[in-house]
Amino acid sequence: MPPAPRALAAGPRTGAGMRLVLVSSVLLAGCGSTGIGEPAENHLQVIVGTSDGVESETYRLDCDPPSGSHPEPEAACAHLAAMDDPFAPLPGDVACTQQYGGPQAANVLGRWAGEPVDVVLSRTDGCRIAQWDGLGPLLPGPVG
Repeated sequence: MPPAPRALAAGPRTGAGMRLVLVSSVLLAGCGSTGIGEPAENHLQVIVGTSDGVESETYRLDCDPPSGSHPEPEAACAHLAAMDDPFAPLPGDVACTQQYGGPQAANVLGRWAGEPVDVVLSRTDGCRIAQWDGLGPLLPGPVG
């Protein structure tokens, strides 16, 4: 069974400054699979919203073959497939520029390359802006 969506945070997942900004109760339905009891290799649920309370949008993306409710499944799947590790966590030992890239926040859940994915994204500093921008067409247009 796929993981249930979590609340989206405007910043890092840990620390005293963590602020919950969006709550989604949408469950990923209709997940693909490679066989009985086996989860699909590349299927994602993308919840995109803002930290200022604008209603979130939820997309399903399957990449075996590209399909789902995502507005550009082919582009998103091709972009992710070309990346070495699209959902790698941000390094903890780097300094990030203190700039604000907007109120957008996202949560990506599911499986990629057979591995579980559960990543919270935002645009609250230079590192997170770069992480967001690096995912390209996975995160459809600005919300809010």
